Amino acid sequence: MTTLNKRESALIIVGHGSTQNPDSSAPTYAHQETLRRRRVFGEVYCAFWKEEPSLREVLPMVEAEDIYVVPNFISEGYFTEKVIPRELELDGPITRKGSRTVKYCEPVGNDPRMLELLLRRAREVAPGVPPAETSLVIVAHGTGLNENSAVAAKKQVALLQRQRLYPEVLATYMEEEPLVAKWQELTSQRFVVVVPFFISDGLHSYQDIPVLLGIEREPTAAASRQEVFRHNPYRVGNRVLYYASAIGTEPAFADIILDTVARFDAAHCADAAV
Repeated sequence: MTTLNKRESALIIVGHGSTQNPDSSAPTYAHQETLRRRRVFGEVYCAFWKEEPSLREVLPMVEAEDIYVVPNFISEGYFTEKVIPRELELDGPITRKGSRTVKYCEPVGNDPRMLELLLRRAREVAPGVPPAETSLVIVAHGTGLNENSAVAAKKQVALLQRQRLYPEVLATYMEEEPLVAKWQELTSQRFVVVVPFFISDGLHSYQDIPVLLGIEREPTAAASRQEVFRHNPYRVGNRVLYYASAIGTEPAFADIILDTVARFDAAHCADAAV
């Protein structure tokens, strides 16, 4: 855990948010509350693309002149590279706005502990299941907007394969090949553990992916009332499938946010000195 003292600075945690699913912003708010209690920063705010407070509203809310912005996103991509800089009017890692300095950090998904969290989530959802007889499937969104959307998942899968804890580890996607809907063709082990590589348990992990996996016939009711994770394991043919909640719901992400800030300072200390 990184030790920081940023009482003279503000932190803005940026999430995607959703107009349809109130659970989408829950992890971002949980990390905000954790970091406020720790009093590492003088101010801690959340801002969203699809919810209030919006990205364009948040900077006027901040009193501090030294501001860190951390994207609560699983990977670099369209939102971290285009949307957030545009909405906050940033021109690089460090943006001067009069007497204020805005420091734009990398997304939390770049943290090296993603591997550890994926393995922990896989063990927790399938206790007692022998890894040597298990296929581990990581599910990401995949998109045509920015090819970096899938890079983070592929990186983690490569690292997991080197661990040799599971005979099969593969990345699958909702909108790119290999498709998660083809998981039965892609895997050969009797036990299959599926971990969504998402920040929150939104409509994708509650509704869309269960249908693609074949453990739900159609999208279910409101996501906040969904209990898909409590019904493990699922039996599909002669396979036993365990479906985990999104990795970004891990409480450890609060520490990862602090580490992300520390890495920013290490990389930009000369230019970002307050």
